[in-house]
Amino acid sequence: MSEVYATRRERLLERSEAGGSATALVTRPANVRYLAGAAPHGAVLLLGGGEDILLCAGPPTGEAVEGRPDEALTVRVLPRAGGDPAVAAAGLAAGRGAESLAVEEHHLTVTRHRALGSVAPRLRLADLGGAVEQLRVIKDEEEISCLRTGAEIADQALGELLESILVGRTERHLALELERRLVDHGAEGPAFATSVGTGPNSGRRGHRPTDRRVEEGDFLSVCLGATYHGYRCEIGRTFVIGTSPADWQIELYDLVFAAQRAGREALAPGAAYRDVDRAARQVLDSAGHTEGLPPLTGHGVGLEIDEDPQLAPAAMGKLDACVPVTVEPGVHLPGRGGVRIDDTLVVRPEADGGPELLTITTKELLAL
Repeated sequence: MSEVYATRRERLLERSEAGGSATALVTRPANVRYLAGAAPHGAVLLLGGGEDILLCAGPPTGEAVEGRPDEALTVRVLPRAGGDPAVAAAGLAAGRGAESLAVEEHHLTVTRHRALGSVAPRLRLADLGGAVEQLRVIKDEEEISCLRTGAEIADQALGELLESILVGRTERHLALELERRLVDHGAEGPAFATSVGTGPNSGRRGHRPTDRRVEEGDFLSVCLGATYHGYRCEIGRTFVIGTSPADWQIELYDLVFAAQRAGREALAPGAAYRDVDRAARQVLDSAGHTEGLPPLTGHGVGLEIDEDPQLAPAAMGKLDACVPVTVEPGVHLPGRGGVRIDDTLVVRPEADGGPELLTITTKELLAL
């Protein structure tokens, strides 16, 4: 992996140099981990000047949750507790004769940006922009392997839950059990706060579990994800509790399933982000569900659960191969409940079999 990290850093420095800065400072944690292999709390990465340095507020722990620093990197720990590694990095860059330092302005606070200027007043601060985020969009096969394993863990946790007794248990209890099962199966933790919605709460995007108990005849919607080696995946499914589904539940489920399938089938290298969104959204629109739809059909995943690209109506850009995304349309009927179906897939060319489905839990409408 050391060569992989070195290549990533070289590519970033090339972009920085093209913008007029031979030195770059990376502060956003996910970006630090992408380039350094690890992101200890508060750590920053200084690139250029002949040596790449990971500056940390304290010694790296080496725990899975923060990763392990690339052995080719120099790791420096601040001598005093409470110091800011970013400010120390700016002083170090100035001391090495740098004239310009590219920084992630979208991540720095105004106060921190001023502190960088104060410690090195002759150092011109340029904006690195979203250069690292752009590099992160296309994943290598090692990254995709981590996502695949995370998806397997999430599938396992969800499958085990479906085999248990659900009636009478609260949304909150079910969410906590799912997160425990994720860790039991090897995840570093949940990829995001697990969402469990029952009855009138089902189908809501980002619903926070409550103390409402599962009842016979409810829709039960679940959205969870696992973090594995820092990479985060996502899966969402909707089920019916108890007896056979009601006609309105079957009709709504079939509609959302058709929308989700249309979105998945639209995933291909060269497809416009907005066209993938449109493919799924048109199915719902044609059935009269124009109000209250989610703002997007899906998004990228990786070291963060919500990355570029955004599959949304106004999104600009086109998909590349080896880009993992979610496809997660849903419909919520106020007071009744709703359906959400969410998969993580990797964009692949048709010659390679088309989009690779990572989350494989059945999408059949099960009565539990």
